[in-house]
Order: sequence, then structure tokens, then C-alpha cells
Amino acid sequence: MKITSVTFVKSSTTFEAAPETKLPEYAFAGRSNVGKSSLINMLLGNKKIAKTSATPGKTQLLNHFLINEQWYLCDLPGYGFAKTSKKDKSQWEQMVRKYILNRKNLTGMFVLIDSRIPPQQNDLAFLRWIGSNNVPFVIVFTKVDKLSRAKLDSNIAFYKKTLLEEWEELPMIFYSSSTEDVGKNEILEFIKSANESSKLDAQI
Repeated sequence: MKITSVTFVKSSTTFEAAPETKLPEYAFAGRSNVGKSSLINMLLGNKKIAKTSATPGKTQLLNHFLINEQWYLCDLPGYGFAKTSKKDKSQWEQMVRKYILNRKNLTGMFVLIDSRIPPQQNDLAFLRWIGSNNVPFVIVFTKVDKLSRAKLDSNIAFYKKTLLEEWEELPMIFYSSSTEDVGKNEILEFIKSANESSKLDAQI
């Protein structure tokens, strides 16, 4: 898929305020500082689309972008930032959960996992929650350029083993590096295929 246009539509504090549309939509979620904004910028070919920051917790709203006039991308607030107040954490969690459960055009989710660290309980809990609610998702392991191939393979193998302790089968998995464009084509082609499937479903 070639990205020909990217339009920032709006930032919303509630799912009710999100853009009204029937176009397919993909949400990007992950722990704070997982590299979500950098990944989105890489996919869309513009380093200034999603705001990046050295300070975790930069994204605090539901940020919607219209891509190629054909589908939406929603940048969700990061979770797991220790310095965030309990009140803010609770508000963000409620906002994200309501969005995920009630956004009718949500076609799938990309859950970003830092490839450098062992399985974290908040990541596993989030995966468990969206899975129990039958929300389609894939996993994107980020920052793969920061590890040797042997260490990366070892980390991913351990992560898969951990997931299989609770899951009967693994979700689709992508590797990504925003600095080296790793995973860009694969993820965009996955979205393209999902868009085509959603069109077919709508015709049935």
C-alpha cells in the first residue's frame, strides 16, 4: 500500500466525540515509550504526524487520522506510565476501554510490545482483556534494531511461550524498527488486505 494522503481529523476525550464514519479503522496501542508515535510516523511516511517525545505519556487523547481517504488510524494513549496519577490512569483507561468496546468500525488493533524487555503484566493483561472481548488484534514487536538477531529470537520465543500459557494459538506477529523502516511494508499490506476484506463483508 502506498500512502498518498494523511489528514489529521481530530483529538477526542471520549469515544462519542470520535469522527462519525463507516470506514475501517485501526487502533494503535501500547505501553508508554514503546515507540508507538515513531511507528505511526514511519508507516505514514511523515515524522511529524504523531507527536513523539522523550517523556512517556505524551499521547493523552484519541487521535484520529484519515489515510488515503479510505481508512482511519487511531493513536491511543499509552498505558503503564508510572509517573501518571491514579486519577489520570483511571480516566485514560476508561476512555480507551469504552472506545474499544463501542467503536463499531474498529476493524483491528495493533498492540505494540517492546522487543527488548520480558513480558510485562500490563501488556499481558491488556492482551487478555481485548481477547476476552473478541477484539481482533495483532502484535508488533518494536525496536528490533536495538538487539542482536540471537537476542531478538530468544526474547520473541520466550514471549510466545508466555502467551501460549494462556492462549490456544498466537496472534499474527510483526517486527518493526522505526529507524530502519522494518515492518513498514508488511503492516501496510496487512491493512490493505483487511480493508479489502471489510469491503467484502459489507457487501454480504
